[in-house]
Amino acid sequence: MTQNDSIAVLVRDVRIPYTSPMEEACERAKKYIMHAMGKRVPHIMNTRLFKTSVDARKKPDIRFVCTVLVQLECREKELLSVCAHDPNITLYREETLSVPVSPDAVSMGERPVIVGFGPAGMFSALYLAEHGFRPIIIERGDDVEERRNAVARFYEMRILDTDSNIQFGAGGAGTFSDGKLMTRIADPICSYVLAQFVRFGADEDILVRAKPHIGTDILLHVVANLRDYLISLGCEFHFRTKMTGIRTSITQKGQKASCVVTTEGEIPSGAVILALGHCARDTYQMLFDRGFALQPKPFSIGVRIEHLQSSINEAAYGAAAVHTEACGARGKQILLPPAEYAVSYKPKPSKEDSDPRGVYSFCMCPGGEVVAAASEEGGVVVNGMSRHARNGVNANAALAVSVRTSDYGDHPMKAIAYQRALEAAAFSAGGASYAAPAQTVGDFLSEKAGNAPTAVLPSYMSGNVRMTDLHRILPPFAGELLALGIRRFDKNLPGFASPDAVLTGVETRTSAPVRILREEDGTAFGCANIYPIGEGAGYAGGITSAAVDGIRCAMHIMEQYKP
Repeated sequence: MTQNDSIAVLVRDVRIPYTSPMEEACERAKKYIMHAMGKRVPHIMNTRLFKTSVDARKKPDIRFVCTVLVQLECREKELLSVCAHDPNITLYREETLSVPVSPDAVSMGERPVIVGFGPAGMFSALYLAEHGFRPIIIERGDDVEERRNAVARFYEMRILDTDSNIQFGAGGAGTFSDGKLMTRIADPICSYVLAQFVRFGADEDILVRAKPHIGTDILLHVVANLRDYLISLGCEFHFRTKMTGIRTSITQKGQKASCVVTTEGEIPSGAVILALGHCARDTYQMLFDRGFALQPKPFSIGVRIEHLQSSINEAAYGAAAVHTEACGARGKQILLPPAEYAVSYKPKPSKEDSDPRGVYSFCMCPGGEVVAAASEEGGVVVNGMSRHARNGVNANAALAVSVRTSDYGDHPMKAIAYQRALEAAAFSAGGASYAAPAQTVGDFLSEKAGNAPTAVLPSYMSGNVRMTDLHRILPPFAGELLALGIRRFDKNLPGFASPDAVLTGVETRTSAPVRILREEDGTAFGCANIYPIGEGAGYAGGITSAAVDGIRCAMHIMEQYKP
């Protein structure tokens, strides 16, 4: 056998009891391969866990469902005959990112400027820097350490820093979240993104979990490590620096940025990457006023629902609701993780409404807390956050309802005004001190107010809530659909509609309300070297997809320019 006869395969659907050590999955995969190969017994070189998830549909027989990567000595044609008849065995070839090389690439001249250091900006900077471009990064918020202090000051003293908060600052809005890395996009770059997170400090379990997450406490360190690495490659950071304009000249390809105007002065630029984040409302206004093509888009609004995490565990796992690490006779075992859920409902089309709105859960945070996510004075916004251990008392998730562009007048700036109006109403209902309006699920479903929570204590700002009627704050369609959804979800997740559960409002920042239109090469419409990317540009829906979009942008730049 030669080195070319070393083959990697994925063995899928390997099921083991949740009480078993993960090594058992690898042993079962070995036996499966041996049996499938029959007389052509291969030499197995090594195995490793590739992906794992929990199947709790048949309680109490809860299983880990694993995919195992097996490296073996075998001729490919021998294995292909097995793969053709066994859907659980597939050849595996590791994806590698190819570096764009173009003979027509021209010198960029000035360095690229990246506006925003959230996931899209971070990964665009990383890919460019590792290929010699040394980008300049500006971020309106603080660096990690100072940003954490600004958030703490808001919580403790109710002093909101409108430039450095849970939305703005190093790492972007995702830094103060659960650090979820799930994505629906099927892009080989996703694996690269996960590997880079591990490289800069995330736990290696994100490489194998079907629903990976980093956790806020770890993500803060990851962002700091990535920043330090970029500085070592010659990148330049300007925190507390907000873009206020872009100087352009007219070329055959449209406007070409020559300089970024900021609160700290002007920065010459060979290309401008707009990694703004979905809360940069003043920047959206500036771009709109300058004639950039902004398009209104649907988004969602809603509330955060909180249950006891133990109740969610019991609903998901039944009597097996054990989710801590334990030591058994065979050593340390990973038992069931804190349970998660994802629920959705969309009424059937009718003559009156051929495309009805949906209601769904979003960004579920096991063992987490509801956080104060305001970025403008006079508005209350909620979001969810978990630490890596997910060991808090409460579970929370957004319950969101679709908002159509027709609801706010089909105009990008009216989309933002719609969000602001809801946030202002929540601020007023909370008593104008950044207390959040809240209501028990029992009161919400019976459309009354007044009962204080007992079993589930609100986690927002350590309980800084004001009990009120959320129906008076939300649009009628949202209140009606949320109530319908809560009752529906209770059928699949018993206890979801528990009267003791708590709703806290309002959640308005689920996604960008606008999209900055761009060409196939990634540039903004009518612009030669301005690249809108990530969630803020309306092209991503989470940390991983935003990071992928940032890397794709870097590749577009490398196809056109040399450092």
